[in-house]
Amino acid sequence: MERVKVQRTGITDKEKIYEILKKEGFSVYEWSDPPGTYYPTHTHPDREVRWVIEGEVVIGAEGKEIVLKEGDRIELEPETPHWAKTEKGVRYICGSK
Repeated sequence: MERVKVQRTGITDKEKIYEILKKEGFSVYEWSDPPGTYYPTHTHPDREVRWVIEGEVVIGAEGKEIVLKEGDRIELEPETPHWAKTEKGVRYICGSK
C-alpha cells in the first residue's frame, strides 16, 4: 500500500479545499508555520492531509524529501513516520480522519 500520496492540484482557494476535504470525510482546519519551522520525525494516529495554499514546505517520508508548493496536496496514511520544515513559511489546510 502506498503510504504517501502527493497531488499537484493547482487549487489554492481555501473554500474549495475545505469543500473537497469535507466531502472526503476529513475534519478540516487551517494552519501556518513561520520561516525556519522544523518538526522532527513523528507520526499521527489518523490519515492526514496537508494542502498548501501559500508558501512552501518540505516533508520527509519514506526516504524521500517532498517539496510542496502552492496548490500541492500530500496525504499520509496513519502512523507514517515523517518530518517537515519550511524556510519560507507556509500556510496550509489540514485534514484528519
